[in-house]
Amino acid sequence: MVANNKQKLKLLYLYKMLDEQTDATHGLSMSQILEKLAEEGISAERKGIYRDLGILREFGCEIGTIQHMPVEYTMGKAGLTLDELTLLVDAVQSSRFITQQMSNRLVKKLSDLASIHEREALNRRVHVDGRVKSQSDSVFYNVDTIHEALRMRRKISFLYYKYDVHFEQQVQHGGAPYVLTPVQVAFSDGFYYLVAWTDKHESFLRFRIDRMRLLQVTDEPAARNQRIANYDLEDFAYQAFGMYDGEPIKAKLLVAPDSMDIIADRFGTNLHAKIKKDGFAEVAVTVRKSPQFFGWVAGLNGAVSLSGPKPLVKEYRSWLKGLLKKS
Repeated sequence: MVANNKQKLKLLYLYKMLDEQTDATHGLSMSQILEKLAEEGISAERKGIYRDLGILREFGCEIGTIQHMPVEYTMGKAGLTLDELTLLVDAVQSSRFITQQMSNRLVKKLSDLASIHEREALNRRVHVDGRVKSQSDSVFYNVDTIHEALRMRRKISFLYYKYDVHFEQQVQHGGAPYVLTPVQVAFSDGFYYLVAWTDKHESFLRFRIDRMRLLQVTDEPAARNQRIANYDLEDFAYQAFGMYDGEPIKAKLLVAPDSMDIIADRFGTNLHAKIKKDGFAEVAVTVRKSPQFFGWVAGLNGAVSLSGPKPLVKEYRSWLKGLLKKS
């Protein structure tokens, strides 16, 4: 009885086989098809398989052949190409707001869309190193909650955390929740941000969404004014030194106590900070020495300064003097 039922599923087994094991450059010969069906307890003949391939074509499947000896049969994919899958996998792996666990799940699901041969190629082609991943999936819930508040035109309430000199998260705003009008959600430099309006200061504030906790929609109506209505996201840009190559070098950075978030965002929190008497922290990081790195340090206006090694500091000062001569 079981064998008889399997025989009725022959067409489905054939479809599954072609879908998973063939692509534009890999096919299955008639002998391989018959062998694989036999492994499933399904007996078949060549004429029957030819009829089944015809039925799949009538159904709309792209059944093709590769002119090898012997001829191999393939089924085209209606979904994503290998290049498109590679692009998506790279985007998932490089997204800093996605946790490693969720990243692995998404990559697995994307890989399942490829044939077994393409999966191997996919694993070989994608290489994304040095990404500091989020430690929490809360960003997805938070983004949904903010969009719900925008739709309902309500204010939101949340606690906000920042890293201290020990890379421990500390609640801001005196431990009290922020109650603000959400204006816009932005994605920049691998993170989601919220632009919000504060009635108290009559101005816009910006927050990293993954650092929000206990976020909820309140019953209080959102503020409405001309500045909010005319807000332009272009007024708020997140700048950073780009992906420029250079000599890898160990640099010592002197960081102001309230500026450790800058280091955590750029280099992660798996670092040791040596606390100085004035409360500043000295952190050693590996960087690619380049004018872009020097520009990044200079642009922080003293919040982060270069303290070592001496040859690098000397080169940085020479670079600054060179800029002065050009101005």
